[in-house]
Amino acid sequence: MAMKIRLARGGSKKRPFYRIVAADSRMPRDGRYIEKLGTYNPLLPKDSEERVKMDMERVKYWLSEGAQPTDRISRFLEAAGVLEKKTRNNPNKGKPGDKAVARAEEKAEKAAAPAEEAPAEEAAPEENAAE
Repeated sequence: MAMKIRLARGGSKKRPFYRIVAADSRMPRDGRYIEKLGTYNPLLPKDSEERVKMDMERVKYWLSEGAQPTDRISRFLEAAGVLEKKTRNNPNKGKPGDKAVARAEEKAEKAAAPAEEAPAEEAAPEENAAE
């Protein structure tokens, strides 16, 4: 049985509240789980101790049994010092999207167009002055 330590969503619309659970990976997100390991309330400030609560002994037990934490749970465990930090690399995160690239190209073209017209206008008065 493939075990996961993951979040199960609760709370009302636009007021999320999560249970940290050990569940079979084939079960639905909010469905049946084996054991509740803690809670996570994202609406609280990041420095609040009530934001993430976990029973570390049970979490360590499930990790020793082979349960795989999800990315968010692994970040919580890294912050708690249970897991070693992973190096994450997402080089595409900082790249602008297609529409932003298109807007930048249009802006560059508009900036280049008046710059090309300006030297032509400056050259005309010099010819008149020479006559």
